[in-house]
Amino acid sequence: MAAALSALNAKIRSHPYLSYFCSTHFWGPASNFGIPIAAISDIRKDPELISGRMTAALTLYSAVFMRYSVAVTPKNYLLFACHFINFGSQSTQGVRFLRYWNYGGREEALKLRAKTQEGIQTAEKEGKNIIQQGEEKLRDAKDKVVK
Repeated sequence: MAAALSALNAKIRSHPYLSYFCSTHFWGPASNFGIPIAAISDIRKDPELISGRMTAALTLYSAVFMRYSVAVTPKNYLLFACHFINFGSQSTQGVRFLRYWNYGGREEALKLRAKTQEGIQTAEKEGKNIIQQGEEKLRDAKDKVVK
């Protein structure tokens, strides 16, 4: 059994693409891509949910490992791409965090929410008025048909 596994491993390692696919140079960055995917998907969420410290830490982490990925031998361009994308997406989140908490974004969001609530209340009142008018017209029509 051990000889069969050894032969299979030797066959896989003899092919350059399969060898790369079965190495940590592929699976490390592939599994690490969850971080930038999560950051990209969070771009549409409320900036109030962004953690400034975590965003700063992930931005710094990506910058360091972007450099590391091209400093090792052999160069790991997939790891570089992963950290490049993560650096960009975390930087975007950082800008959103700063705009929201430090440059008036929160106040604008609160004003917009207040206007939205006013609009909803106005629409509810108008809707109730329209329903009352419709009910009155139905009663009038019913009275005409009954007479």
